[in-house]
Amino acid sequence: MGRFFRADPQSRSAFAIAEPGYPFIAAAGFATLVFALVEIALPAILGLAVTFFISWFFRDPERLTPDQPGAVISAADGKVVSVRVVEKNPFVEGRCLQIGVFMNLLNVHVNRMPTSGTIREIRYTSGKFLPADRETASTANEHNAVIMETEKGHNVAVVQIAGLVARRIICNAGEGQQVITGQRFGMICFGSRVDLYLPEETSRAVNVGDKVKAGTSIMGYLPS
Repeated sequence: MGRFFRADPQSRSAFAIAEPGYPFIAAAGFATLVFALVEIALPAILGLAVTFFISWFFRDPERLTPDQPGAVISAADGKVVSVRVVEKNPFVEGRCLQIGVFMNLLNVHVNRMPTSGTIREIRYTSGKFLPADRETASTANEHNAVIMETEKGHNVAVVQIAGLVARRIICNAGEGQQVITGQRFGMICFGSRVDLYLPEETSRAVNVGDKVKAGTSIMGYLPS
């Protein structure tokens, strides 16, 4: 059995919730309370259901990250919708292996670092809100690119992409920051996509259609 490690401190809560979800949960809970106090049954029941759904959507489960040399870990939960070599891209110079993961409303939406290294640039770009499973969404949609250099000098980009429903990209990382594989760095609210741009020589470990989990699933191995 392989070795694993915990990239972030363990939560003290049995059901951890990502911090960006607190305002949504509070608003839904308050509306539910108001309906209950004035004894309007149906809206109160619906409000309770919405409050539980939002709490569940913003869940932030603990993850153990594989400790394997050169391993690139998924930055998002979801379904692999793209594994291809691209001739050029706006984030990393030259030919790259692009791996795209689509997150639907039922997936955990907390994003994690795919590899260890130093963040060289964070580049936010406004854009459209096309369905995130389309290839054109990778650059046409609103997105936030975290461009980093690994400990062995490889250039890697992890790009948070807004989807048809998503309107809020959250990135807590900063330029110059040293990060480790599996570390939480942000999330995208309500359905979205995350793309990885890796060196072309990266040995891929996933195929289109595979289901992956952030911080846990190995996407490939960087060249040594």
